[in-house]
Amino acid sequence: MSLPAFTHLPHPSKVADEVRAAAIADPVFGRVFTDHMVSIRYSEDKGWHDAQVMPRGPLTLDPATAVLHYAQEIFEGLKAYRLDDGSMALFRVEANAARFNASARRMAMAELPEELFIAAVKEAVAADAHWFPPVDGGALYLRPFMFASEVFLGVKPASEYQFLVIISPVGNYFRSGAPAISLWVSEDYTRAAPGGTGAAKCGGNYASSLVAQREAIAKGHDQVVFLDAAEHRWIEELGGMNMFFVFDDGSIVTPPLTGTILPGITRDAIITLARGAGLTVREEPYAIDQWQADAESGKLTESFACGTAAVVTPVGKVTRGETSFTIGAGGPGQVTAMLKDKLVDIQRGRAADPHGWVMRL
Repeated sequence: MSLPAFTHLPHPSKVADEVRAAAIADPVFGRVFTDHMVSIRYSEDKGWHDAQVMPRGPLTLDPATAVLHYAQEIFEGLKAYRLDDGSMALFRVEANAARFNASARRMAMAELPEELFIAAVKEAVAADAHWFPPVDGGALYLRPFMFASEVFLGVKPASEYQFLVIISPVGNYFRSGAPAISLWVSEDYTRAAPGGTGAAKCGGNYASSLVAQREAIAKGHDQVVFLDAAEHRWIEELGGMNMFFVFDDGSIVTPPLTGTILPGITRDAIITLARGAGLTVREEPYAIDQWQADAESGKLTESFACGTAAVVTPVGKVTRGETSFTIGAGGPGQVTAMLKDKLVDIQRGRAADPHGWVMRL
C-alpha cells in the first residue's frame, strides 16, 4: 500500500519570536503549543489520505461526530530531545507506533501504518524544532491522537477517522520541587478490569481515573494509585504511570502486564536497563498490604513511578485511609537515581545506545 505524501500548508501568522521565547522560558506542562500540527484522514473507500502539515488551530466538528457520542479515541505520548550537537532525536518512536495500533485494534479503529505514524511525528518536529524549551528537563512533547470523525448516530465502529499530531514544549512534569511524590491509594474506584480497555491508551481510561485523582489532590497528595478490580488488593498503576518496587537485596518488582495496565514504553526501557545493570527484575503481582509491611520493615527500600511525561519519579509517602507509610528515607533512592540517569543519558545522546532506541532526525 502506498502512503500519502505530506502537503505543507503556509502559516499566515506564526507566533512572533519574542512571544515564543517568553512562552518556552518556563513552560507549564501541556499548556504551551507550537505553530503547526499534522493531520491525516482515513475513510474506508480511500484509506489513509489528505496528509498535511498545517497551522495549528481549532477543529470544526459536526454535533453528530461519532467520537462525541461513542468515545472512539486513542492517543500516544512521546518526546523529541535536542542532543549536544544541536540535532533532534526521538526515543523509541517505533514502540509508540506499535502501541498506537494495538490501541486501535482494541477500540475497533482503523490501524495507521507504523511508517506513516513515524513520518507524521518527524514532520511535526521538523516544522517546530525551534520551539524547543531551554529549561531543565526540556523537550518537545508530542501528542499523536486519532478519533472517529464520521458523522452518524449508531453503535458501531466508525468508517472515518482523523489522525493528528500536536506539540507542546515542556519542562519537568512535577513542578513542586519536592524530592518525591506522595500517593493516595484509591479503595473506592478502579481504573480497569479484565477484558476491558486497561492496556489501550484511550481517553476513557483517563477520564474514569479523574475522580480518584481529584480525591487524591484534595487530600494533599500528588497522584492516585489504583488496585485491581477483582480483589482490590493488587497494585496496578497510577493514573498515568507504571510502578516499580526496589528491595534491600537489590531486586525489583513491577506489576505484570495482564491486560489491565498500560504497557509503558518507559516501563519496558527501565526493565531492560535494570537487567543490563545486573539487577533482578520480577514482573509479578504485589499487594498493597505487602507494600506497607515491606516499607515498615525496611525490606522495601525504594518505590518509583515512570512514564513518558514524568520520566522516573520517586515515591516518598503512601496513604490508604487513615494510615500512611514512608518509603525508605522518603526521597530518591540510589537505584531509582541510577536508572533515571541511565535512561535520560540515552534519551539525550550522552551515553551509548546499545538497544537502538534513539532515532536521530
